Amino acid sequence: MSETAGVLELIGASVQTSLETVGVSARFGAQVARAAADVRTWFGELPAQMRLLGVESMPIAAFIAMFTGIVIALLASYSLTGAAVPMYLIGTSAEKAITMELAPVLTGLALAGRVGANIAAELGTMRVTEQVDALETLAYDPKAYLVVPRVLAGTLTFPIIVGLAMVIGVVAAWIASVQLLDLATADFVKGVRLYFQVFDVEYGIVKGASFGQAATRAVVEGALAVQRRGAQSRPQRQLHGAASSSPGLAPW
Repeated sequence: MSETAGVLELIGASVQTSLETVGVSARFGAQVARAAADVRTWFGELPAQMRLLGVESMPIAAFIAMFTGIVIALLASYSLTGAAVPMYLIGTSAEKAITMELAPVLTGLALAGRVGANIAAELGTMRVTEQVDALETLAYDPKAYLVVPRVLAGTLTFPIIVGLAMVIGVVAAWIASVQLLDLATADFVKGVRLYFQVFDVEYGIVKGASFGQAATRAVVEGALAVQRRGAQSRPQRQLHGAASSSPGLAPW
């Protein structure tokens, strides 16, 4: 009987913790939504955050997309060799895989780590050194000044970076097909165009925006929740903040 009670107590504690987490996150989201109305506070910070989170992340996305395109072309060739299907389907496989799944997911995961570490280090340090408290003393809303521009920057720039990754990935797959697989350019283009739909790109772009919003929001929420425990707590908070943004991408 005592074992059953212990199991039920453990389940109840887990459910309570989960519900509390959902409630805290929902309340934080509502506060951020209200803070977004204070345009004069966050608008001036938005361009700098878009450059920091978006423009400076493009080389990483381009590097990942290039090798993703090459690998997809080689794998498609390996799968289709010996099968009774035309080789121009390499282009179809590359286009579908890159635009709908690999470009948004791999780019989102890579950027979540970079952006998450950057935001967690900056905001976590500001919280520890009481700079966030100073903003409140000066009648600034910390969420309008610190949270809104970062979440908006992630939401707006991630789709652009994902679009760039799509183009680079498909171009890399084309070059690999022509140079390594002896596939004619006309055949690769035929495969890309044969089953191409605008929805493929739209789907990937929406994923990118979702990743940007989820990654930045999770990190800023965790960074602002850090308590004043001294400078020694900063590295752990930075690692936790960078990692906490990745589970939000797992359902995709």
